[in-house]
Amino acid sequence: MAKIIQEPSRTFGEYLLIPNLTTKDCIVANVDLKTPLVRFKKGEEPAISLNIPMISAIMQSVSDDKMAVALAKNGGMSFIYGSQTIEEQAEMVRKVKKYKAGFVISDSNLTPDNTLEDVLNLLNRTGHSTMAVTADGTPNGKLLGIVTARDYRTSRDELTKKVAEFMTPYERLIVGKEGTTLKAANDIIWEHKLNSLPIIDKEGNLQYLVFRKDYAEDKENSRALLDSEKRYMVGAGINSRDYAERVPALVEAGVDAVCIDSSEGFSEWQYDTIKWVRDTYGDSVKIGAGNVVDREGFRYLANAGADFIKVGIGGGSICITREAKGIGRGQASAVLDVAAARDEYFEETGIYVPICSDGGIVHDYHITLALAMGADFVMLGRYFARFDESPTAKVKTSKGYMKEYWGEGSNRARNWARYDLGGKKELTFEEGVDSYVPYAGSLEDGVGITLHKIKSTMCNCGSTTIKHFYENARLTLVSATSIQEGSAHDVVLKDNQ
Repeated sequence: MAKIIQEPSRTFGEYLLIPNLTTKDCIVANVDLKTPLVRFKKGEEPAISLNIPMISAIMQSVSDDKMAVALAKNGGMSFIYGSQTIEEQAEMVRKVKKYKAGFVISDSNLTPDNTLEDVLNLLNRTGHSTMAVTADGTPNGKLLGIVTARDYRTSRDELTKKVAEFMTPYERLIVGKEGTTLKAANDIIWEHKLNSLPIIDKEGNLQYLVFRKDYAEDKENSRALLDSEKRYMVGAGINSRDYAERVPALVEAGVDAVCIDSSEGFSEWQYDTIKWVRDTYGDSVKIGAGNVVDREGFRYLANAGADFIKVGIGGGSICITREAKGIGRGQASAVLDVAAARDEYFEETGIYVPICSDGGIVHDYHITLALAMGADFVMLGRYFARFDESPTAKVKTSKGYMKEYWGEGSNRARNWARYDLGGKKELTFEEGVDSYVPYAGSLEDGVGITLHKIKSTMCNCGSTTIKHFYENARLTLVSATSIQEGSAHDVVLKDNQ
């Protein structure tokens, strides 16, 4: 006989927070949004923590290397989409890890015999205007000079001109020796007003480049999410089909965490995937799993060894899983149930397994509600798809500028490995749609506003940390009438609103 849960399946929009006492230390500047990404034992620190409780969804229309860099600069983490070849995904991870390493291995290299046309082609391919000139054109060849934008800006009509004719030759370069510290390199850069400093070994071979912009960005992005080598942190999505080939390539590229990408994670396929990662890498590779919507699903994946567990089925703005298959649960109900299971598991085992609320976020305050209900962080698709840094096209429509946004369960994504249960390499039916979302400008500006709202609400509730907020939050259900009362009503809005 079917088991029926009598409690209604509720969404974030059905709740409001009741304020607690706001003490004098509850100001936005004092709120710390740091939160664990991966499991840890009681009394220990997690191996990876986020500086803000936000990660970007494992989607073609959301998370590529550009998004990963932008989000890491602001304290969160992207999980680069896995519905691409292993080589392409690993290269995206590699680009993020190389983007800000302090000491950067040059990926734009020339020989003196290359031409201006080669320079412009390389610029178009990499986007990097500073190019090393080495004897053999490799990143670690004998350094002969440097080409920067100012060297070729005025001579674009001379495409056959040799690099040797307009590069800045080695004799005129200021260089650092191998072993120079990052601080010393930055001191040289600022003293001589340089944009970059080549680092060479005792034979004159190029080892690294240190860039002025990296120093400036480090100062501007105090909440940036960095690894032990001062590189941006990045995650990647995997599936339960080719993990034995994909995970090693991602690890070699420098990935900080992987996450199984599936609409429903309470499965033996996910158990086997997690077990393989644990048997192969021990605890050195961090792996998230999901999605689940209840206690049973959480405990299954926690016992399997998942480092974090995603919560939510069918709540995403482009997800039609509930419509197509009739499975899922209201996001608020799912988060509350799984958070209780997470707390019970921690009491029983002394192991804390963070949970991620994935889906159901319509308004910024829904993020705050998810944290109050026990989510350690949230995964967002539509939210990040709106920004300049997402990989999709910006288009002008009758309703203004939009960004394209499609689900991984749509025919456009062709992500069969995420949904198929029988090894058939095609989608039998769709679980996602192809759509537009309103363009919202830069990620940094958008995230900054959202974080300010979250911090302000936490202050109203008397909390300056996510842990304290969850432990002390008071929530109330709202009626349809009170929802209407909560927005502008009984007034005539001006046209500009």
